[in-house]
Amino acid sequence: MTAPAEKIMLTDQVAIVTGGGGGIGQGCAIALAQHGAHVVIADIEPTRCEDTAAKVRALGRKALAVPTDVMDTDQVRAMVAAADAEFGRIDILVNNAGGVSGRPFMEQSERSWRRHVDINLISMFAATSAVVPVMIRGGRGGSIVNVASIEGSRAAPNFAVYAACKAGMLNFTRTMALELSQHKIRMNCIAPDHTITPGNHGNRTGPVDESQWIKRSPDQIDAFNRLIPLGYEGDISECGDVVVFLSSPMARYVTGVTMPVDGGTWASSGWVRGTAGTWTLNEGLTFGPG
Repeated sequence: MTAPAEKIMLTDQVAIVTGGGGGIGQGCAIALAQHGAHVVIADIEPTRCEDTAAKVRALGRKALAVPTDVMDTDQVRAMVAAADAEFGRIDILVNNAGGVSGRPFMEQSERSWRRHVDINLISMFAATSAVVPVMIRGGRGGSIVNVASIEGSRAAPNFAVYAACKAGMLNFTRTMALELSQHKIRMNCIAPDHTITPGNHGNRTGPVDESQWIKRSPDQIDAFNRLIPLGYEGDISECGDVVVFLSSPMARYVTGVTMPVDGGTWASSGWVRGTAGTWTLNEGLTFGPG
């Protein structure tokens, strides 16, 4: 019988994280390395790739940084081939790369539609189709975790195409969980919401530089945190921890699920904690004392 502590370990497994140079992707890469995995980081920004790779190596794990534009399926396939050549196995794939630009749908160009689909959906298809044959060849099964969003399961005004892509990720996760089950390859999904990332603070390109991030006032922070039942904006490590769980032997009987990592915002569904600590619905009705 496997010892309890060992059931969360990923010792000497090989993981690929797309969009692993910053934000949730970096949180996943670091968490995977902390639990024993070697990590391949695919990111369009070479400096971000190397930064995450250095953090993985500092944890005593091997890292391979492969600058990759995930909207180019040839580059995605080449990245997976490089990972296979370097390590001879792939056990975990985290389809994290994605992007969004907010504007009303009727003001969004066809070029913008297609870019959203390419970066959020096609990149996932390309990486999955390239990695699965390597997992099957290894005969050990594997874990694929897709990083979707709470927007995939609720209305998202000004983010219609992005939300449609994320909804597609949820269904792809369930469908592929069935198709790949005979090979003991599990596919699951996480759905984050408010998480502290470079992109959410205006640092969408170039090296990650927290000194240049958009700063919120104390009142803005308080109002923002009251949207989240647990009362604070998520950390990238919290997404990484859930990805580790879903990739580990502890989740060996879990496949086809979407797990919110959102501090309770999916559960709240419009309920917001007021300044007096009471809960309001749609800003119009107040329930509870006070």
